[in-house]
Amino acid sequence: MMKKIRYLRKYLLLYGGIVIYSVSSLMSKAASFYSILSVQFVVLYGCGLAFLVLYALLWQQVLKAFPLTTAYANRPFATVLGMLWGILFFGEKLSVNMLAGAILILAGIRGVVKADGS
Repeated sequence: MMKKIRYLRKYLLLYGGIVIYSVSSLMSKAASFYSILSVQFVVLYGCGLAFLVLYALLWQQVLKAFPLTTAYANRPFATVLGMLWGILFFGEKLSVNMLAGAILILAGIRGVVKADGS
């Protein structure tokens, strides 16, 4: 039971970090709709930078917990999240190519994680 909890905690750390990384991109894109140095721009861009700092700290812990190949193979999940954020927050359209790319990314992540025995 404890082994399963440690396993879940490791993956929560990994994917939580990736979600935080993707949210930093979301904040940066949201900031781009405002003029530079406006209050909205500074707040959104500042939040994006804060999320990047938090991500950098979490990423160091992820690198301690996972083999390098597993950690880096999971980072493209941020691309899938970026597509999701674009659809949810910016009204972007999902194309067949984007969906195929997302499926390919997720299959690649699964393959690497399974090969590492994680």
